[in-house]
Amino acid sequence: MKILVADNVSEQGVAILKKEHDVDVKLKLSPEELIKIIPEYDALVVRSETKVRKPIIEVANKLKVIGRAGVGVDNIDVEAATQKGIIVLNAPEGNTIAATEHTMAMMLALARNIPDAHKSLKEGKWLRSQFMGVEMRGKTLGILGLGRIGSGVAKRALAMEMKVIGYDPYITEERASAMDIELADVDKVLAEADFLTFHLPLNADTKYLLNKETFKKLKPGVRIVNCARGGVIDEVALAEAIEAGVVAGAAIDVFEKEPADPENPLFKLDKVVVTPHLGASTAEAQVGVAVDVAHGILVALRGEPVSTAVNISAVPTQVMQVIKPYLTLAEKMGCLAVQLAEGPITTVTVEYDGEISEVDTKMLTTAVLKGIFNPLLQEPVNYVNAPAMAKARGVKTKEVKSKDAEHFVNLITVRVKTAKGETEVAGTLFGKEDGRIVMIDKYRVDANPKGWLLISPHMDKPGIIGQVGSVLGNYKINIDRMQVGHAAQAGTNIMVMGVSAEITAAALDKIKTIDGIIGAKVVNFNIG
Repeated sequence: MKILVADNVSEQGVAILKKEHDVDVKLKLSPEELIKIIPEYDALVVRSETKVRKPIIEVANKLKVIGRAGVGVDNIDVEAATQKGIIVLNAPEGNTIAATEHTMAMMLALARNIPDAHKSLKEGKWLRSQFMGVEMRGKTLGILGLGRIGSGVAKRALAMEMKVIGYDPYITEERASAMDIELADVDKVLAEADFLTFHLPLNADTKYLLNKETFKKLKPGVRIVNCARGGVIDEVALAEAIEAGVVAGAAIDVFEKEPADPENPLFKLDKVVVTPHLGASTAEAQVGVAVDVAHGILVALRGEPVSTAVNISAVPTQVMQVIKPYLTLAEKMGCLAVQLAEGPITTVTVEYDGEISEVDTKMLTTAVLKGIFNPLLQEPVNYVNAPAMAKARGVKTKEVKSKDAEHFVNLITVRVKTAKGETEVAGTLFGKEDGRIVMIDKYRVDANPKGWLLISPHMDKPGIIGQVGSVLGNYKINIDRMQVGHAAQAGTNIMVMGVSAEITAAALDKIKTIDGIIGAKVVNFNIG
């Protein structure tokens, strides 16, 4: 078969492809040039420079697979490729070691004042006493996010005789213990860490996780490292915390705005080590992503399952016709269930009732897992790797089927179990594609899973809903839809409010103080 390499990737990756197929390397092609030649090729390899948009995909009648030598696939129209039956794959693990080692390098540079000492000596100064460092041995390393990179950092920190304490909502106690990591909540990690490193994605829950308020929870003299995502730390608040002596120093590789603003207050502080997003910038990482994507291309061209595919894997046409309308609903149900659950999930049970129980529902169950793991994981989650992520985190997945759906033609129920209890949500389609949540725990509801929802069980008595509305109004948060769900047994109800903007922590805390409110949570469907 014929493979086109349209961007500059490592020759080692190209060599792997050449062993089995004809390979053309044509760089810096214009969209018009690519449109003209792409009908000849069975596979396309790109990095970030080449934009594989819909007009290119539409004429790619022989194309079976597009490989991105890297993690992000923003330069590829994945939806158009999926509709065309083209596999899109990436290389999500090729830079794991590079990012892990850069985190350790930044931590060591921070602990031993290496950048400032280097600069001083280059200027002809010999100022040993000014650059007294600290040892990492015996210190507590707090890790927020224990995915591939976070767990890699933990492994290396343990080898340096550090104590490791970590937070990850999808890691069980057993899994953490096997890695010699003490599992804790965010507040405990912040309070006990001598060094604090981030390995979380940027989303509504992690945006400004460190801010003016949470800086008050930190152990005095903590050193902070961020090689994950810009925006998880409020950079202005970090600069103020360093100047106030709350934070001893920081090592930052990623910034909220990139390229970083030269006026960023962190650049003015001697106690801050900075690098321009170099986490994946190693020769080995560039070879790694090229080799990984080459192997993925070969697997795809053989017609075998591709473990790094980011779009939907092949499903028989007749099955896809049945399950396709439910895919988005299933993912949103997972997203809802995980945000309502308390603690690390140990078991996910998906029950299919009605006509849908008669077809293969594995992809729908995978969609539920995708919705569960997308909100807080740094790694991209897709239909291929979601089951593997569940397995790696010790989460058991079960399917239950019944032809009887009682009040509905079809009903999907997701139950997530944690050490603190079980959360249940059920959903169905109204019409052909209108996915609705029809049950939350014991309450019958009719909720549209989109945007932000405030979900609050409360006592069945007058005035509560009005008070919640007043709080939201005081915080300039508009309610755009609302309903009250009732339980079979009288005494409590549940309000489900759709709001036009994210509810702040302060507003949520105020709602929780209202007499009669049993609990209140904000669910964000704008993630994943």
